[in-house]
Amino acid sequence: MTAANTGPGVVWITGAGSGIGRALALRYLRAGAIVAGTARRLETLESLPAEARGAGGRFHAFTADLTDLAATRAAVARIDAELGPIRLAVLNAGTHKPTPGTRFNADDVRMLLDSNVMTVANSLDAVLPGLLARRGGMVAINASLAGYGGLPSAAGYGASKAALINMAEALKLDLDGKGITVRLISPGFVRTPLTDRNPFPMPFLMDVDVAAERLWRALETGGDFEIIFPRRFAYILKAMRLLPYSLYFPLVRRFTGI
Repeated sequence: MTAANTGPGVVWITGAGSGIGRALALRYLRAGAIVAGTARRLETLESLPAEARGAGGRFHAFTADLTDLAATRAAVARIDAELGPIRLAVLNAGTHKPTPGTRFNADDVRMLLDSNVMTVANSLDAVLPGLLARRGGMVAINASLAGYGGLPSAAGYGASKAALINMAEALKLDLDGKGITVRLISPGFVRTPLTDRNPFPMPFLMDVDVAAERLWRALETGGDFEIIFPRRFAYILKAMRLLPYSLYFPLVRRFTGI
């Protein structure tokens, strides 16, 4: 079990312009937090304060291309200078694009690795020195249940999320005892603009506000290293990974209708 993540400090959420990141930012604002939201385009963040009107928190927008290490470091330096120390970094920025084997494109895979893996790596590079110096705080890396095993049309996306799962596991081993909590977020299908692109049925599809509420509770009250939702779908996929491929592939086809 990990300790609860309460107390003063800034909540930094990357990819706060849409999807889970946006819903989580709104939930933290309703809880009275100081939230620094990062996105590539300012217009995706501008309506957040109006949506959170009446909430007790304060929202501050920071635009940055997180695939650019220098820009990411500069954004974190601004947050520290203007708002104060970051207590929680939710590294959520990323994207999805189908990469079916029948139309495989290396440029699409490179884009997904840059958007999903390098944005997290750059964010860690920028935020970890401060957390280590203060010997306190939490880093939460948003991966996906798609990182557990191969899924149709997800050769690039799944590979990027599998990399994040491995990265989070390694960081936990390195940072335990240093005052920093590492959490892995593994959502299943959550209704967002990204999942709307999926060309197949999505079992246990969850509303984004429900997902954000579960994520907020898990981050703020402590719990296991991995935060999973919906749980039933996660446990099914975990069990499937223990099966031989002769059973795994037919089950995936049955679940996805491919």
